[in-house]
Amino acid sequence: MDGPITVEFGLGHGTEMVVAVLIGIGFGFFLERAGFGRSDNLASIFYGRDFRVMRVMFTAIVTAMIGLYFFDIAGVLPLGSIGLLDTYLLPQLVGGLLLGAGFIIGGYCPGTSIVGVMSGKVDAMLFVLGIPLGSLVFTVSYDSIANFHTNDAMGRIILSEFFGLPSGVTVFAVVLFAIGALFAVSKIEAWVNKGRNAS
Repeated sequence: MDGPITVEFGLGHGTEMVVAVLIGIGFGFFLERAGFGRSDNLASIFYGRDFRVMRVMFTAIVTAMIGLYFFDIAGVLPLGSIGLLDTYLLPQLVGGLLLGAGFIIGGYCPGTSIVGVMSGKVDAMLFVLGIPLGSLVFTVSYDSIANFHTNDAMGRIILSEFFGLPSGVTVFAVVLFAIGALFAVSKIEAWVNKGRNAS
């Protein structure tokens, strides 16, 4: 058989949208059950008290990375067929810092704020209002930041290409990093909470 094996479900657009909504509902449900609908749970990572956000995110990232790696090897889902946005290194670093600052101040990220809204959290409702407001500010001021916004264009690049390493080595390195990070934060969490309980 020539060429990669591809999976075709043959679903119509309407059915695909229904499936997407159902997946989104399921995703939101499990986020809420994990405590991601509460700003105190989310913000506590920045105080070293509770790293559940990091545990869930690292587990999801590593699981997805390993799955995509083996799907790519098997030819079921070649990485080249996945839609990826172009990389703009410096602008995306700055954007990540701004998102992190908003996370610390508001206790939510855009996705978890929606979960909070659906859980009836008033602070999440206020936080969500900042999303269209921030989008409006970005749109209005775009002409003055356009050059920076398109700075450091690197095209479509994945982690292994960025570091010039084989995909398998990159996946293994990320897994080791995640294991080490999860071990380290468990120690930090125990130390911080021990000090809080002692006081």
